[in-house]
Amino acid sequence: MAYDLPVQTEAEVRRDLAAVYRLVALEGWDDLIFTHISARVPGPEHHFLINPFGLRFDEVTASNLVKVDIEGNPVGPSAHLVNPAGFVIHSALHMAREDAQCVIHLHTDDGVAVAAQEDGLLPLSQHAMMVRDEVAYHDYEGIAFDLDERERLAADLGDRRLMLLRNHGTLSVGPSCASAWLAIYFLERACTMQVRAQSTGARLVQPRQGVPEKVTDQSRSLFDGSAGAFTWPALLRKLDAESPGYAD
Repeated sequence: MAYDLPVQTEAEVRRDLAAVYRLVALEGWDDLIFTHISARVPGPEHHFLINPFGLRFDEVTASNLVKVDIEGNPVGPSAHLVNPAGFVIHSALHMAREDAQCVIHLHTDDGVAVAAQEDGLLPLSQHAMMVRDEVAYHDYEGIAFDLDERERLAADLGDRRLMLLRNHGTLSVGPSCASAWLAIYFLERACTMQVRAQSTGARLVQPRQGVPEKVTDQSRSLFDGSAGAFTWPALLRKLDAESPGYAD
């Protein structure tokens, strides 16, 4: 049964989205000023929040996030620029999925390394088995400037929560920033474990038949919102200690 997520105000969404940017920076998963994380603004206007283009992820705060429309254009006056081209991937999934409250897209070394492998994510770790049934794949089409790629992105994701964009990176969607963060965290950890295991050159142990499916079934709370809700307060305390100011 799905966990009932509390209805958030725009101020709360701003705080949580800024927190995700800071957590990505703390993990070393940012890519200079590139890649994006977006969240839907509560209300019927189909507006979204995204980072100011040119700021590092550790500079993002709740108040400097920019509100944009579905095309990535700023809504109202803003002291900051945005990169509309970077919103193509995000707008595709926000439009296609009502539950895509938050969309996280990363270009990590290990995420790209696994996305470039023909077999994709392998069941080599508990983390991988926890998320494997939620992972979709999208073939690389070039830098995501073309609006017509949005339909193919949405179709390839389907009803899953995670994606490996071939030769490009990782992606998660979630009904909250907390849920999307926890999903991408486990996917990124799984990718790192796979790359490290492969780098040893040793023969790799595959779990016996039925075990990956069992672990997947045991891990539903990663995607129903409950695990994220319980984990999120601890992560905010981590930010208060290590990257204060995100909520300003």
